[in-house]
Amino acid sequence: MLDKIRRLAGRFEEIEYSLSQPEIWDDAELSARLTKERRELEPLMAAWRRREACRADLAAAEEMLSDPDPEARALAREEQEAARAGMEAAEAELKILLLPRDPDDDKNVIVEIRGGVGGEESALFAADLFRMYSMYAERKGFSIEVANCSQTELGGIREIDFIVQGDGAFSRFRFESGVHRVQRVPETETQGRIHTSTCTVAVLPELEESEFDLDLNDVQIDTFRSSGAGGQKVNKTSSAIRVTHLPTGMVVECQDERSQYKNKARALSILASRLAQAERERQDAEVSARRRSQVGTGMRNERIRTYNFPQGRVTDHRIGLTLYKLDAVMNGDLDELIDALLTAWRAEQLQLAADGDEA
Repeated sequence: MLDKIRRLAGRFEEIEYSLSQPEIWDDAELSARLTKERRELEPLMAAWRRREACRADLAAAEEMLSDPDPEARALAREEQEAARAGMEAAEAELKILLLPRDPDDDKNVIVEIRGGVGGEESALFAADLFRMYSMYAERKGFSIEVANCSQTELGGIREIDFIVQGDGAFSRFRFESGVHRVQRVPETETQGRIHTSTCTVAVLPELEESEFDLDLNDVQIDTFRSSGAGGQKVNKTSSAIRVTHLPTGMVVECQDERSQYKNKARALSILASRLAQAERERQDAEVSARRRSQVGTGMRNERIRTYNFPQGRVTDHRIGLTLYKLDAVMNGDLDELIDALLTAWRAEQLQLAADGDEA
């Protein structure tokens, strides 16, 4: 591990030197690539510097242990323990930072919410989930673009597709795929009974145009007139696009842009991303259960979270985490949940790496 970090530290110094040269900024593509690489290495270098500082403190403390003064030796032992603990913490962080990065982590993310069991209450909960994710995206500095939305007369959402744009968007939303269950008393319930409804959420990284591997001969493209509530800027011209992938029957609609061309490009992007995700899920299904993540496969038929309104709690079933802060969560305060899921996923990856080393 240490040899690898030293090599990366050398690379970091090379990048720093290159970016300090004025002429490097004449090449926009190269400077952008180096800036991104530096940004990715910075957390690793910060942990490495903490580790080295603790190592120096540990060496100094060990020298002080030979001091004839008992008080000085006692102080040295305290500093030795603190430095050793600091080193161990930094090395644990380095192990995590050295895990292979998911190349999709920095991509924009496509989120699809569909009402499930529960009729109108399910649609209202889908609207609540969209609001929750919108508020979370705003907290993280991401932007949201609605591609398609079908609403009910009571303000619920039958289905909605939207894109979250920003660096690291996929890394923050990736664990939201699955079945979300709500337990609450619907506004239309006269007996005060608690109902259970569900929504499904699918999350997939948005492919860049250069990543498309889509044969347009397999695609049927139809235009239609936007109708009803359907997100921002929906118009009444025939600019909405329906794309059908003939081999699979997969259908994507996009009607949020005023431009037919933009709707077509967005629909093709979503279709390509869905097809890529379907292929990933097919491959994941072939992997042994031992190598599946503890935080779940992210398949749409997997119940991942329950939102219990009478008790004010939210429970993530994948890691057994219950928080009694439902109001905050529904207002976009998702970091505690997402950070816990990320920690569990990293622990699983570290265990898999250790198992591989032993093998």
